Amino acid sequence: MRIKVNGRYYLVKADPQTPLLWVIREEMGLTGTKFGCLKGICGSCTVLVGGIAVRSCILPVGEVGGKEVLTVEGIPEEHPVKRAWIEVGVPQCGYCQSGQIMTAYHLLNNNPSPTEEDVLRAFAGNLCRCGTYQRIKRAVNLASKLMGGRR
Repeated sequence: MRIKVNGRYYLVKADPQTPLLWVIREEMGLTGTKFGCLKGICGSCTVLVGGIAVRSCILPVGEVGGKEVLTVEGIPEEHPVKRAWIEVGVPQCGYCQSGQIMTAYHLLNNNPSPTEEDVLRAFAGNLCRCGTYQRIKRAVNLASKLMGGRR
């Protein structure tokens, strides 16, 4: 099957039941998306499929269909979310950050001026062992401002 990831088409040889996470990492060599729990509860493997944030560890690649997949590598370095992450100094160990960035990207694309409650709700399923939650909230607020949102 062929799937489009970050604007590029890939011929996937994996079984359709293989989690999208493994296809992204092993067949495509895009290792920014991280393996965390394989149960869809930690958020480290978050990617966008058809513009929707999903946990790639529990989504079979066969269900991607004709939808485009966006990973953290597909977000330009100069994008306000990535710029805010660096300016605020969000990462500590950094392991969960690709999933956090993808969640922020999804949130701000759908709600450019999120309230604190919106941010808390969007990130409720993303775990950070280092506890950088306050920095994540500050980075989302900064990215919102950089994108022209009212915060």
